[in-house]
Amino acid sequence: MQRLREDAFQRFVELGFPTTHDEEWRFTNVAPIARARFANVPAVATVTGAPAAQPGLAETYLGKLAPFEANAFVALNTAFLRDKVVIQVPRGAVVKQPIRIDYVGRDAAHAAPRTLVVVGADAHCSVVESYSGTGSYFTNAVTEIVAGDRSVVDHYKVQREGAGAFHISTTQAQLGRAANFSTHSISLGGELVRNDVNVVMSEGTEATVNGLYIVNGTQHVDNHTSIDHAKPHGTSHELYKGILDGRASAVFNGRILVRKGAQKTDSKQTNKNLVLSDDAVIDTKPELQILADDVRCTHGATIGQLDGESLFYLQSRGIGKEQARRLLTYAFAQDVIDRIRIPDLRQQLEKFLFEKFHEHAH
Repeated sequence: MQRLREDAFQRFVELGFPTTHDEEWRFTNVAPIARARFANVPAVATVTGAPAAQPGLAETYLGKLAPFEANAFVALNTAFLRDKVVIQVPRGAVVKQPIRIDYVGRDAAHAAPRTLVVVGADAHCSVVESYSGTGSYFTNAVTEIVAGDRSVVDHYKVQREGAGAFHISTTQAQLGRAANFSTHSISLGGELVRNDVNVVMSEGTEATVNGLYIVNGTQHVDNHTSIDHAKPHGTSHELYKGILDGRASAVFNGRILVRKGAQKTDSKQTNKNLVLSDDAVIDTKPELQILADDVRCTHGATIGQLDGESLFYLQSRGIGKEQARRLLTYAFAQDVIDRIRIPDLRQQLEKFLFEKFHEHAH
């Protein structure tokens, strides 16, 4: 661990914080993070529902999945790697209740949560990571997930940080043969947020990569996703939806790589954005790199306002304009929320959305 931390720190010093001259960070200026003075504190996690992990497991995987050579924030997280959450689901096990990991940020603090989830072959589980807190602080999180052959893994990351918080995260998933993996990134809070989600597929793997981001005021959220079809017969579905209001800004960059020899790949990517104010800005960029010839890949990005006809229809039925706007906005987000398979998490988010759009109208 000590060696890993030292190497990562050295790499961070070499890389430094990214600037908007870096293609990957073109629309996200992290200068406010680089300038801020935060005290380094341990990441405090509450874990519930996890089976007991085997000793020595972390050394096998930590730092092997999420490489820090090219990502300064992963290097920084690894340099401060002290407290880690390690979840291990034994092969063939079916964990009925969701495994929950809750991280709470502390005012004026920098924390580096590190999560490792290793799911054995043929095992089934769901994992919910949640990030919250109040005040101004910096969360720099890295989550590494290994899904064994034929496993079924349902992963959720819910970011509800305080309005003054900085949140940078990398989720790196390595999927086995015929594994079925889904990850849902829900971004609701924070002042400056960046989520990287990287998925490496295997043969016959099925992956779902979904996201919902809701920003207003002067919030900024940047979602970068990468799906690497490394082997044949992989299927991936991606749906990211954003709602922007006020002077908020958002970025969606979705990369799909189909490697040479990864024939019979089926990949679909969709990014839809609802822009509720004239001052909000969205930059969306799909990137397809296809090196195999027998594939089906589609992508689409839309940026729109509330549909005038639908608004008119609701108003003609006696619904006030503001309420009509709320209903349509809620319905737009509901599409992603409906895909959440954990009932109490789905209800929590529905309540949050309802209150957010309700209060927005007043």
